[in-house]
Amino acid sequence: MRFSTFTVVAFVSLGAWGVLSAQRPFRQYQGREYNLNDRDEFPLPADWDQKTEWTRARLRYPATGSLHGWVDGGPLNWTIDYPRSDRHLLQGIRRLTLIDTRSVEQVVDLDGTDDVYNWPMMYAVEPGHWDLTDDMAVQLRDFLLRGGFLMVDDFHGTLEWNVFRRNMDKVFPDRKIVDIDNKDPIFHVIYDLEDRFQVPGWQWSVSGKTYEYDGFEPEWRAIYDDNGRVMVAICHNMDLGDAWEWSDDPRYPEKWAGLAYRIAVNYVMYDLTH
Repeated sequence: MRFSTFTVVAFVSLGAWGVLSAQRPFRQYQGREYNLNDRDEFPLPADWDQKTEWTRARLRYPATGSLHGWVDGGPLNWTIDYPRSDRHLLQGIRRLTLIDTRSVEQVVDLDGTDDVYNWPMMYAVEPGHWDLTDDMAVQLRDFLLRGGFLMVDDFHGTLEWNVFRRNMDKVFPDRKIVDIDNKDPIFHVIYDLEDRFQVPGWQWSVSGKTYEYDGFEPEWRAIYDDNGRVMVAICHNMDLGDAWEWSDDPRYPEKWAGLAYRIAVNYVMYDLTH
């Protein structure tokens, strides 16, 4: 691992973003799978309100055909695995890198304000159900072209791909989605990840299958900017979020959790150095 090089570059990259407006304070939201009002289940870590160099931002979005219910008038697809997955991953980032990050995530919105620009890397779960408005698509395009990075994960098969693609075409109608070449720096910035495989969700423990619907093969895809930088990293037919979520459970195989963490570290470092 090449920490000495990326540490300096990462801080320079973060500084270049600047602070366009005061960052919104941390807030917990009701999710589909966990009761965040249960302080015994999800006690806030001591550093929850610290000002750090970086944290994981989770995109909140409207959805169509929600499989996971509604709260406060909104769909819950964006909350899947939240916040257990986020907080496990952030602990991994703290252990495996020199990034100064707090232990809690930040929920962000494409709401027309400048807040989204304070968080250079966003993660969206289940984009096979998202339903971006035209204004959201415009702001997401602006965020990405300014140097932002979006990772999407946990969507499967042809039907969910078509929903994702239809919305992404609103964002970039003129840019292709392509397979990421094994030689791309995103697979080598920290860990060499030429040996990648399908990372299933917890459903594997019930179904015995590593795939969902007709999503038989994992697809590592991207949308690039004009300089060859990955703007959107697409993890299709896999569920890295579940791998982080269940990484402390001995019933979930370490092989899958280990790859999920290495992918996340590489993607974070790629974003901060490219």
